Amino acid sequence: MSHHPPLRRPPSLDGESGFSGPAAQFLATEHWSLLATRSMTWTEIFSRTNTYLTVLSATVIALSLVANASGFGRDFLTFALLVIPVVLLIGIGTFFRLIEADVEDAWLVIGMNRLRHAYLELAPELEPYFVASHHDDPPGILTTYSFRSRVGLTHWLSGSPVVVGIIDAVVVGVLAALIAEAADAGVLLRTLIGGFAAVVTALLLAFVVYRKLREVTQDYHPRFPR
Repeated sequence: MSHHPPLRRPPSLDGESGFSGPAAQFLATEHWSLLATRSMTWTEIFSRTNTYLTVLSATVIALSLVANASGFGRDFLTFALLVIPVVLLIGIGTFFRLIEADVEDAWLVIGMNRLRHAYLELAPELEPYFVASHHDDPPGILTTYSFRSRVGLTHWLSGSPVVVGIIDAVVVGVLAALIAEAADAGVLLRTLIGGFAAVVTALLLAFVVYRKLREVTQDYHPRFPR
């Protein structure tokens, strides 16, 4: 049973004013525009993630071929130090773009939630048939995303930015270990340097995400909260 307060029709959307038909068409047009934009955003997310993983896979195959041909000597080390930074650059760029795309997608969800609220102002009796939320506060946004007002840790860890960020951290660790090997560091020292670099990179990327989300949300005020 819904516990939301009754929806009130504003004068501009009142059916008696004669604007309910055109207003509904305008809202539907805007809704379809947001849906199309969101579809493009998700296509870009998948495309960038797949491109990065493809480049990473190709690099691993190339490194294995070089290792088979020349062993894990100086030639292999030189080749790895040339190609891994390029992979890392692509990975960092992909990570930042995925964060921006997720922020853009959240704004699109907010816009569609607001439009859904307008639909219910036009026809309050349709509220039981809506699965997605018509509120633009954080629980309403999450409801539209996952049909739940709260999500667990596994939901966040399975997101594309988190997966790409973890891979980037591992790549940084491998690169740091290779640099240490080039400086003739021992096995234990190389392992420690690589692990430390990976952990620091993961923390830095998490901090970047935190700063970005704080920047976006600190001035946001929902218009139609629960």
